[in-house]
Amino acid sequence: MSLRVVALLAGCLLLAACNKVNQDNYAQLKPGMHKGEVESLLGGPAECAGALGMSSCTWGDEQRFISVQYAGDKVMMFSGKGLK
Repeated sequence: MSLRVVALLAGCLLLAACNKVNQDNYAQLKPGMHKGEVESLLGGPAECAGALGMSSCTWGDEQRFISVQYAGDKVMMFSGKGLK
């Protein structure tokens, strides 16, 4: 097997293992968690928006995502879609 094929397979495995948008991580979310704890669990969010001390951050894409709503820096509520 060529080195290029081995590198491609290794890269695919790493990407699959790095996807933190899954049911196991969703189950670890709890109201009151600090934003830093959530980001340690899920990594940096794909997008965030907010105003007046409230914010909402999303990890993933339209088909599979976790969305977390914060009051200040603490989780208020969260939801997910397409998690396995």
